[in-house]
Amino acid sequence: MSLRVDRRAVSVAVLLTASAFVLAVLLIGTGDFPIAPWDVVRTVLGNGSPADDFIVNDLRMPRVLVALLVGAALGMSGAVFQSVSRNPLGSPDLLGFGYGSAVGALVVIILFNGSAGAVAVGALVGGLLAGIAVYLLAYKKGIQGYRLVLVGIGASAVLVAVIQYLITKAQLVEASRALVWLTGSLAGRDWAQVWPLLAVCAVLFPVILGHGRALRMMEMGDDAAYALGVPVERTRLLLMLAAILLTTAASAAAGPISFIALAAPQLARRLTRSPGGNLLTAGLMGSVLLLVSDWASQRAFGADQLPVGVVTGLVGGVYLLWLLVTERKAGRI
Repeated sequence: MSLRVDRRAVSVAVLLTASAFVLAVLLIGTGDFPIAPWDVVRTVLGNGSPADDFIVNDLRMPRVLVALLVGAALGMSGAVFQSVSRNPLGSPDLLGFGYGSAVGALVVIILFNGSAGAVAVGALVGGLLAGIAVYLLAYKKGIQGYRLVLVGIGASAVLVAVIQYLITKAQLVEASRALVWLTGSLAGRDWAQVWPLLAVCAVLFPVILGHGRALRMMEMGDDAAYALGVPVERTRLLLMLAAILLTTAASAAAGPISFIALAAPQLARRLTRSPGGNLLTAGLMGSVLLLVSDWASQRAFGADQLPVGVVTGLVGGVYLLWLLVTERKAGRI
């Protein structure tokens, strides 16, 4: 056991936590019926008026909590995959797990006209099956970073084709419902989405954080990690399974929110200037990014509210292009 901490990393984590709290309060107070930040805090503590209590606790609090949990889940899962693959492009967005969840959800929507709960289960199963398939196809005496990314990109292309086929075969109502889900949105989220996602995060966050030291050693290479006593394949499989479950749970709760898992770990690493996965700061950065995107989707476009998935897609696409140019200049791709 070591109690040594990185002061800069701790400072960044504290700053991100404070930012997430402030953004959450501001977002709860934002809407057609605005509420002052101090009134939001007072209502959360149980001292608000009946009208404020209904708006805050029943209408807006679940949406903000889903945004916090989904952002943290995507940020932490992205950090795991980027560390395991030792590649900044090793994100669930590009490895096909989000598309696997989309296929599972669309099968339930289009073929079975399932309820919201059934769609969530379909997304979980689809994402998990896609993750297992990518892992098995990329495995050859271990997992190599670029092989994992290339297999994931190929799987994504196949899954996108399946999604397009399902939409073309759907009736108008089912196709409209599928397209709304595919966009990724926090609108209409209630406590039914909060509790299952909170349970998954409560179980998997400690599992991933508890393996943070082993993950840092694995970034030095499998041989070095073996020499330091890390059971590499078992640890890699456990972490990838936990990260896949986090990604699919986030997709089941809010649809496929793109690029948070790609950008959050990289931004966290640049802020902390620390080696390793920066798991905690990546999760906090994911929450902050999704809260900012949700605020922008509600307020930055006037009366026309956009699904948050559109905003993250626009920003994330620009970030991905910048990352590709940076990696090319550095000679890594």
